[in-house]
Amino acid sequence: MQIDVKQPILQKNDTLAAELRKRFAENHVFVLDLLASPGSGKTSTILATIDALRDEFNIAVIEGDIASSVDAEKIKAQGIAAVQINTGGACHLESAMVKRAIDILDLERLDLIILENVGNLVCPTDFDLGENAKVMILSVPEGDDKPLKYPGVFQVSEAIILNKVDTMPVFNFDKEAFESAVKQLNPTAPIFPMSATNGEGVQAWAEWLAERIRNA
Repeated sequence: MQIDVKQPILQKNDTLAAELRKRFAENHVFVLDLLASPGSGKTSTILATIDALRDEFNIAVIEGDIASSVDAEKIKAQGIAAVQINTGGACHLESAMVKRAIDILDLERLDLIILENVGNLVCPTDFDLGENAKVMILSVPEGDDKPLKYPGVFQVSEAIILNKVDTMPVFNFDKEAFESAVKQLNPTAPIFPMSATNGEGVQAWAEWLAERIRNA
């Protein structure tokens, strides 16, 4: 006899995610779920995105980490509302966690909520958080073979950010091979090469996201 414990968990999560999605839509809030490995530059990408979009949109951030509130404090220092979720060991955010964070925020005043998911390329792909889009960040130092090793996260993402491109000369990263592998897994997902720390390529990414927010 085989018992599937995963399916009931996902069903409960998806039911609550649907409620969250309705709530976001009623308040005209676009929700972005950012997926990435630890050290890929999620927080620096969020900060660069905030700088590019804050004149047009009201933004809040929900930070997911196993422990600490370091990243949330960085966001708050920029004058942006931030809520920290410590998962206590869980490798992903779930809709119940997001709901508790959302209850703290004033949705009527927001246009964009960025969810910084826990650093992981596997677990977060299965969990709907009520988001409008999942986007993943891969940094050049992680290697060009990640689409082959973690195809799921590339398939669920509506866009791919290739971060830290300023380090390309230092690492043996085959950009053409990477882009070819991504296109095989997800032909419609745009790839945005950028360096969040020096601003290279940020504008193209920000314009794509801004258009999504306006359309939503």
